[in-house]
Parts: sequence; structure tokens; C-alpha cells
Amino acid sequence: MMKKININGFLFLTFLTFALGANSAFAYPWINDLRTLFTSNKSIIYTINIRSFGAVDKNNNDIIEPWLGDSAGTFVNAEKRLDEIVESGANTIYLLPVTKVGKLKALGTSGSLYAMDSFNEINPQLDDKDDPKSVFAEAKSFIQAAHKKKLRIILDMPSCGSYDMSLEKPELFIKDKHGNAVYPADWTDVRLFKAVNSDGTLNKDLLDNYKKFADMALALGADGIRADVAAIKPYEFWKEFISYVRKSDPQFLFIAEASNDWDNPAPNYVDYTSVEELLKAGFDGHYGSWPNFTKITKAKDFHKKIAFDKKLSDKFDGQKTTMGAFATHDQQSPLITGGDNYWETILWLNTTLPLNSYFLDGFITGDNYIYKYENQKADKTFTDDDQYFVHRGKMDIFNASRRPNGKRDDLKTKYLTAMKLKYRMKSVLIDGKYIPLKTSSQSVFAYARTDEVDSIVTIGNLDTKHEIETNVYIPKLKVTSFVLPVKMGDAPETKNGRLSVKLKPGEIQVFMLSKVQVK
Repeated sequence: MMKKININGFLFLTFLTFALGANSAFAYPWINDLRTLFTSNKSIIYTINIRSFGAVDKNNNDIIEPWLGDSAGTFVNAEKRLDEIVESGANTIYLLPVTKVGKLKALGTSGSLYAMDSFNEINPQLDDKDDPKSVFAEAKSFIQAAHKKKLRIILDMPSCGSYDMSLEKPELFIKDKHGNAVYPADWTDVRLFKAVNSDGTLNKDLLDNYKKFADMALALGADGIRADVAAIKPYEFWKEFISYVRKSDPQFLFIAEASNDWDNPAPNYVDYTSVEELLKAGFDGHYGSWPNFTKITKAKDFHKKIAFDKKLSDKFDGQKTTMGAFATHDQQSPLITGGDNYWETILWLNTTLPLNSYFLDGFITGDNYIYKYENQKADKTFTDDDQYFVHRGKMDIFNASRRPNGKRDDLKTKYLTAMKLKYRMKSVLIDGKYIPLKTSSQSVFAYARTDEVDSIVTIGNLDTKHEIETNVYIPKLKVTSFVLPVKMGDAPETKNGRLSVKLKPGEIQVFMLSKVQVK
């Protein structure tokens, strides 16, 4: 096994942020460079919920009760924790929605972050009542402080409006045959926006309101937008919206929450825009197939996903890419899904694949997102729901909850080891070629990243029930080749033209090959 690496956290990781995102943006006032950073696969994205990130739960019951002395999460106390994000190696913060939320037909006692009740008002729940500034000014201060620490900011833009908004602005919403605003899939706390009128023209009222969101984002100083469920709005809508924003900031990043593997959540009411059309409209990135990673059971299918994304990127001269959306707020904690082996698989795929690394708050320390108050009755509520509604094993976006923290120092050490490798092997893992490798098992994938001198080989067992012994075929590999284990179980056997490994169920292994050309 590889020895633990001693890391001078702040010094090393400040260097890491510089190495992966060095640019003139490091002067202040801030100059946005996020679009270039992301399309070069140099973003390391750390996702937080302001409502919980800086919260203090004094009695450790997982729910934030200010009337009992707890401190709610705000932009002000989140700003105090920015150094922790820097020390994680991240260079980009993705904020889950910070807009005002609805109170009617709500899920949870604070309302879902995605039940947007205003396009351009910051959620008043995020205001620090002891700070004289407005919540908008506090949000702007948070972003400015992040920029001074070389951290870019992405805002999450919800795809639907709250039930409250559907009553106040019915012209923005699709109606069913009974005249009621429609909700997609089982998202009962939101209503579906009408992006296209019955005559096929764009709904200018909705587009103008989305532009208000963009104006707010630009006024705050944000560097990009992640568009929630982007595919339920058409190409023409996004083309005009993105063009509007880029007139003010050509480096403004747009990520589509979209995948060719997903189904339309409202098939009777809206068309579903393909990922390729979204990219044509101006989006710089998408989710690829990674949210559905657990459904991939064969190596050939794994490689097909990579090849599909590569082919799609090539259509746009390499200016479109993906991020490692293996474990977002929409997925259960990887520790629940597949234990430590799955957690490590997600970590190392984020480290070694040609994509932008993505980590949800709590991932590094192994949070399982199990809350003590889950679905219990609440004494007090901000909404019309008096139940602490949550999705079991997923980050709580419905209530004022504790900050994510799994307290697994062993996982944090493994995470920092991976980030150190990403820094030290930048020429391989950021700028190097991606080469799929053949294995002797249909359930084991393998690939190399190489700069023509050194290579990093990643090998993963997609079978979560059985141990597998397999050969990885590397034609130039010799018995005498130098193979350094980065993350491994049993020691591999090096033979001419192949690497023989034994993998536990769901295990991933990573090796460095020095002066071995992988083609």
C-alpha cells in the first residue's frame, strides 16, 4: 500500500488551486475566467447549500432551531468557512439555489430550495439578522470574499416556480385541461413554467423574468449558472437567454443539468431538448451519464459513455465537456449506495477521468445524509408543511438542517491524497490523453491518462458482488517496468504486455507507470 502523504494543507492546496486555474483573474478586481477553466476540465467544483453550510446545531439533533440557540446558515457565517473550501483544493463553488422559496403546498418546514418564489430576490432565510447589510449585500460580500480567495461562483437556477408564484403570475405557467398549473413528475411543490406559447412563439414574459435572474447573478458578481432540468425548455429559449448574458460577460459559464439517459418529466406538456441542442444553444457543459453510473455494469458500456461524450465534444471543437456528477444532491450518499469502495470509486473517477471534478458538501468527510428528525412532525414551520420531509440518504434541501459532516478523517486523508496526485500529475490528468484499455473481464473497465512519458492507469470492478482477477492489456508494459501503486489492494503482477490485478467487489485501483508509452 502507498504510504500516507503528509500535506501542508493550506500551502499545498493554495498551490493546487493556482496550478489548475492560473489566470489573470488572480488580480483583483476579479476577472471571470470560469468558462475557459471549465471547458479545459480544470474546475474542481465544491457544492454547498448556504442554508446548512455555516449552520450551528448546538443540541446535535440535526435540525436548526434558532429559538433554542442554534445558528441558521447564512452568507455571513458561510463566508467564514471559505478557507476550508480552499484547503479542499476546490477552485469553484457551486451554490444550490439561493432565491426566495414558496410556502404553499411545500415539502419540508423551510421549503424546497427549488420551489423558486422570485427570480431576483435572495432567500430571506439566508439573512444574518445581526448584520446591518441586506441579504443581497451579504450574498455579494460572500462572492467577493470567495473571489479574493481565487474561488469562482456558480449559481443554481431552478427550472420551475413555486405554487405561490403560480397563483401570483399565472401567465408564466402551463395549465392542464381544468385550468390548473401543472407539476412535473412527482415534484408536487413546484409548477411547470410555460416557455412556449400555444402558437409556438416563446413566452416573452417568462424569458424576461429569467433575464431578471441573470441580471441578479451578474450584479452579485457570479461567474456562471447551472440550469436545473435544462431540457424542459427549448433551444430557442436558451439561445436567447445565454446570448443575453454573454453580452455582459463572455466568460460566463452555463452548465445544463441534462443527460441523454434521462426521460422527460412532463411528456404531456413539454418537448424534451437533446443535450446536443442545449450545447448548440450555448451551454458549455452537461452531466453526461454520470448520475446513472450505478446502472453501468459492463466495461464496454462504460467506454461507450466516454466515447459518446468525446464525440459530442468533438462536434464543438472540444469546447464542450462534462463534470463528475456521480454524487450530487439528487443521489444518495455513496456510502449508502455502495460503501467505502463506491466512495473511493467516485473519488478516483473524479480525479482521473477527463472531466471537471465535482464534490458535494459532506462527501469528503463521509456524510451519509441521514437526519435524526427524518419525516417527524415539527413544532414550528416556515411553510404549510409541518413534517420534516427529506429524501433518505440525500442532502436535505427541504428543512433548516445541520451542516454536512461525516467526521471520517480516514476518507478525508484519501481525498487529499487524490487531490495531491491531480496537482502533481497535471500534465497527465489534466492535459494528457485518455486511452481506453482492454481487460480480460467484461465487468472490469480500465483506462490510461498519459502525457507520452508517464501514465496513470485506473482499473475498476463494476461487479459489486464478486471479486475478480483480471488482466489489463498494456502492450508496451514490461516485467521490468516501474509501476507505482497509488490506490490498490493486493500487489499487482507485472507481465510483458499486461498488468494482472485482483479486485474486490466494486473496488477501484490506480497505478502510475513511469516511462511506459500507452497507446
